[in-house]
Amino acid sequence: MRAPGEVEYTGVRELRGPLVVVEGVTGVGWDEFATIVLDSGERRHALVLEVDRDLAVLQVLEDTAGMDRTGTRIAFSGAPLRVPVGSGWLGRVCNGRGEPVDGGPPVVGSVDAAVGGAPINPVRREPPTEPVLTGVGAIDVLTTLVRGQKLPVFSTAGLPHLELAVQIASQATCAGAAFAVVFAGMGLTHADAAFVRGGLAERSAAKELVLLLNTADDPVIERLLTPRLALTVAEHLAFGEGLHVLVVMTDMTAYSEALREVSAARGEIPARRAYPGYLYSDLASLYERCGRIRGRPGSLTLLPVLTMPAGDITHPVPDLTGYITEGQIVLSRETHAHGVYPPVDPLASLSRLMRKGAGTGRTRDDHPHVAAQLIAALAHAREVRELADLIGRPALSPTDRRYLDLDDAFLRGFLAQGADENRALEDSLDRAWNALLTLPRSQLGMIPAVMLDARAAGGNGTGGDGTPS
Repeated sequence: MRAPGEVEYTGVRELRGPLVVVEGVTGVGWDEFATIVLDSGERRHALVLEVDRDLAVLQVLEDTAGMDRTGTRIAFSGAPLRVPVGSGWLGRVCNGRGEPVDGGPPVVGSVDAAVGGAPINPVRREPPTEPVLTGVGAIDVLTTLVRGQKLPVFSTAGLPHLELAVQIASQATCAGAAFAVVFAGMGLTHADAAFVRGGLAERSAAKELVLLLNTADDPVIERLLTPRLALTVAEHLAFGEGLHVLVVMTDMTAYSEALREVSAARGEIPARRAYPGYLYSDLASLYERCGRIRGRPGSLTLLPVLTMPAGDITHPVPDLTGYITEGQIVLSRETHAHGVYPPVDPLASLSRLMRKGAGTGRTRDDHPHVAAQLIAALAHAREVRELADLIGRPALSPTDRRYLDLDDAFLRGFLAQGADENRALEDSLDRAWNALLTLPRSQLGMIPAVMLDARAAGGNGTGGDGTPS
């Protein structure tokens, strides 16, 4: 391996957007880290995107503004970009490149790790089995997040997805286990970045949070680095230090657009909607870094947030994300129009690993039954509401009118909660029960009779003490 700065190259052939094309190089490898020294003495940093014979294409993390082909020197490190990792990141606020913006010193760690990382070997994966409780009733009851799961939030412009992401990051817990959150913001406005910092200040002060903020006016290349840096830090906290780590990444659409911009600058042939053909594998290289590793303590759970352009769920970013991840939480414009927060659409949302993390010994005995019955009832209520729009509510049967009552009880009594309200799972399940009990018992066929009897007798519906694990 070459020592950093051992050989400097001055043959800059072309400056193209965030890219630099260098000629006359030898022994340079893909993803190698490089240092660029301008004629003024300013230092910038870059990563090698492509090597072809004696040509190397570099993406500059600080952009190429102000650079000149002459007087620019480039030194290759001989290794991929590495960052120090460890508990020193907890409580720090940094930009998308990992440089502190909280007035503190540079982050140091006992070891360095490659930012590129690698997906977890499927042979070594441990199946997820315990829940991550977010304090948001709609998620904890209906789309339970499980340790090691990747569960995206699908939203559209104008919906409070950032507020929901901050609320989850500030409230999430793992049943008393050592827990930390890594929050990666990409393409945020300065107002949004200030909102994130304010909303997570308490968790940051408690040394339970790593905050990486890339703003919209930062270089586009930094946007591609931010989630990889966040996952590298989280991996060491999880698998090296035994913490259960939740990584929240928003907005993955901004990340994908940055990838498209760099791809266009490289002159690559575009695929669907002008995104590069490798968008799927690039997203997978991020999402598949979460999970649990057999024989290792800790877990890494991923909650990516993305906005669907024009609300189109078939857009490449949500479409490909849905293929890779294990479900989705979908936010609804219609629910938001009713003034309900969080505007989660329960019928479009799904957690494929929910059964692994809910029920006896994990949350509460009645949890899976109540969730399944509530989803089924809401599906029927939606059909009844469409029928009522055609023939009028008075023409409905008494049972159908009870389904409309359930829909209203669900919206106002269960789904709605404050943006700073940390709702306990017991409370959320009790609210779900209250919504379901607007229906006659004959309509609750998915809940065991013993649980219905226990609820009727004034219990919590578990037929036992129902204590969460």
